[in-house]
Amino acid sequence: MGKKSKRGSGPRPGSNRAERVAARKARQAASMAPPPRPFAGLASECDFVALRTFVASATARLELTEPADTRNDVSLVTILPGAGPALARESNGATEGLVGLQTEPDRMAPAVELAAAIAWAAHAEAGSEFDLESADESPSLDEVLKADAILDITVHQDFSWWFPEGTEVPAEIAPMFERANESVLPTARLVVDSGSGAPWWVDAGERAHLRWIRPEPEDDLMAAMARLHAAGRLTMGEGSRFAGSFRTHGLLVPVFDLDNEMHHEEWQAGLNQLDQWLGEALADSSELTIAERSSRDGIRGRQVTLR
Repeated sequence: MGKKSKRGSGPRPGSNRAERVAARKARQAASMAPPPRPFAGLASECDFVALRTFVASATARLELTEPADTRNDVSLVTILPGAGPALARESNGATEGLVGLQTEPDRMAPAVELAAAIAWAAHAEAGSEFDLESADESPSLDEVLKADAILDITVHQDFSWWFPEGTEVPAEIAPMFERANESVLPTARLVVDSGSGAPWWVDAGERAHLRWIRPEPEDDLMAAMARLHAAGRLTMGEGSRFAGSFRTHGLLVPVFDLDNEMHHEEWQAGLNQLDQWLGEALADSSELTIAERSSRDGIRGRQVTLR
């Protein structure tokens, strides 16, 4: 006599087990979804990511949607004293707002909280600091920033910009200021002829590195790098070596180790050549060869996610 068949293989609808299964499936779906790009839609998305993720000391005046004569000037900065989100200060007889990208604790919703800090800094009184908990508005970034504006970034080799010109470092934060200055490594923002992405060079001591934040979808960029790697072209020339890549804020960042005996400007020609090769590879829609698929697997095996 055969076994009786079961009415169904799944949990009974509405049961606790059904709810647990549904929750598990939702978590699995979320883990498979593309990572969010909090600064998507901004022309300088890649530089926003760089300033938030790994650039030590840099500033950039923001172009806001509100008329300049109705608000304070506001600058985007890598990090503020104490890693706070924003402050307002007097400089040259006017109030200016400074908004930090690297905060402590780290922002859970970077775009939303950054937009709130910018909106506050545009009208804050000198000497005040932003308290996210008391923010009375939550605009989107495109409501406060001109999305097509290109950041004009000034890279600093210390944190002297923390203090208005002509003022002294307060004694209570002098030790922190000194430690912060000691942590800054020689850094430069390079530019490619195509204007694609944000290539950042840093001298880390024994080696220099280039981190090139790219705006393309990860799968497309990964295939293009695989084509170049298989052809021996994933390089910036003699003295450079492809070290791997990492993901951050929904973008893929190829990393190259570089000979630090060379000045960052000496890598410009090799960078432009690599950019040209990447552009050609990105435009190639043919199937990857066996060698290219092997290269792609190897590149993926050396990949990490920062955020």
